[in-house]
Amino acid sequence: MCDYSLMALRNRLAVEGDRLVAHKFGSGTTGLVSTEDFKAWRSARPKRLWEKIKDCFCTDLGPAPVVCVPPGASLRLEQVPHSLREKFGLAVCEEATFTQVSAEVNRHRDGLRFSNGATVLLQLLPEGQPVTVLRFSSAEDLPEPEGIELAAPMANGRAVFARR
Repeated sequence: MCDYSLMALRNRLAVEGDRLVAHKFGSGTTGLVSTEDFKAWRSARPKRLWEKIKDCFCTDLGPAPVVCVPPGASLRLEQVPHSLREKFGLAVCEEATFTQVSAEVNRHRDGLRFSNGATVLLQLLPEGQPVTVLRFSSAEDLPEPEGIELAAPMANGRAVFARR
């Protein structure tokens, strides 16, 4: 998934084992890019004062693509900043599931769900936050829950679950 404001940018689908970092684009949206692209972009950043000021208003990775992660993918975050650890009860290194927080138009929707139940918008990750794609999940990968069966979808489109 790529957040709504990143859809116009060049992008690619993540692959298992990808080493990514959070990057704040010129649109103000935080997205994921490859570690190599991020390092190349940082080393090529302008050095003069005026170029640095201009760069603040137009942060861009040029030809580097945004990396889109599918919902349900398992990720590992390393070096989780103290502010996020304190606010959401996280450890320095955490595994999370990539999720869609909202389906509303013009809303940031990419998020990370941690094992403690906390869901954090991707927008809250600091620039340069390391993220590794561990694996993609699918319904076939997940064991069927015991004692629960799908009865029938209701008129509002939601499913009704019943105990066996």
